[in-house]
Amino acid sequence: MYARELTRSLAACGELDYRAFVPPSVDEAGGLPIERVPEYRRARTIAERLLAMSLAAARPRPIRRRLEASAALHYPLTIALPEARRPFAVTLHDVLHHDRPELFPRLEALFRRLAYDRSARRAALVIVPSRFTADRAAEQLGVPREAIRVVHLGIDHQRFTPGDDEREPLLLYPARPWPHKNHERLFEAFALVRRERPELELALTGGGHRAGPYPAGVSVRGLVPEDELVSLYRRAAALVFPSLYEGFGAPPLEAMACGCPVACSTAGSLPEVVGDAARTFDPHSAEDMAAAISDVLDNPAAWAQRGLERAAAFTWEAAARAHERIYRELLATQ
Repeated sequence: MYARELTRSLAACGELDYRAFVPPSVDEAGGLPIERVPEYRRARTIAERLLAMSLAAARPRPIRRRLEASAALHYPLTIALPEARRPFAVTLHDVLHHDRPELFPRLEALFRRLAYDRSARRAALVIVPSRFTADRAAEQLGVPREAIRVVHLGIDHQRFTPGDDEREPLLLYPARPWPHKNHERLFEAFALVRRERPELELALTGGGHRAGPYPAGVSVRGLVPEDELVSLYRRAAALVFPSLYEGFGAPPLEAMACGCPVACSTAGSLPEVVGDAARTFDPHSAEDMAAAISDVLDNPAAWAQRGLERAAAFTWEAAARAHERIYRELLATQ
């Protein structure tokens, strides 16, 4: 999503000459001129991507020659592979592998420490999506603070808009069931809220959810198309976002842009992202979470209006212009 929306916005408002280097399996880059890199093995699955990166690392010269035709480079997916002899920036989305290493299989955690950390430390500039991630990158990776640039991500305001649908007695949580997404505590809080609101339901979206059983009132929608997600944002009485860790956290903003009231965790970057437009809560306390959910359900109009105003500030055009300023910094080091 990040690379797609960034390239699309750079194509619309960027002033520099851009070229997107893409693997053979990618057909476009949001309107930017592309150069396919046939030396990068075609890859669609995670295993195929790891193999492709391994082969690129083993035989870097052909790809490096292509990259070094550019004056400066940006690796938006963090890993500078192959690393070219040109000023470059990388985007570091989070340092979850340091802050919560128990969430990763041992080999994946090791791979991130080798690939992500090396790239961030060697980059001329490191782009991060929040001040929270900037602080963690400086503390955990030792990246100099003067090399870090914070650029908040945007949301697609053409897609995420208010609708005419009536709000339903429905809470929404769009997240895969990873441990840091905190579903079990959410179920405890939901049971507390449902004592006073027995008609309330909780809808879970995202892949990887188990077959069940689930607590009363909980339904699993699984992976849903973007249009269905937008419809859920427009129909839900509130979004609840109890995550224990986020480097940015787009779903609360997407919900806000659709006029959906938000109850949100105070963990990670989330207070920075939602500001005072969401009713925040301690994600470790089911009681505090339940109270926050009840508050937004009791005062939906006020929270919805705050959310609309907050979400309006997060645009991909602003993000693209901030990236272009960073690219100009890289060019100035020539």
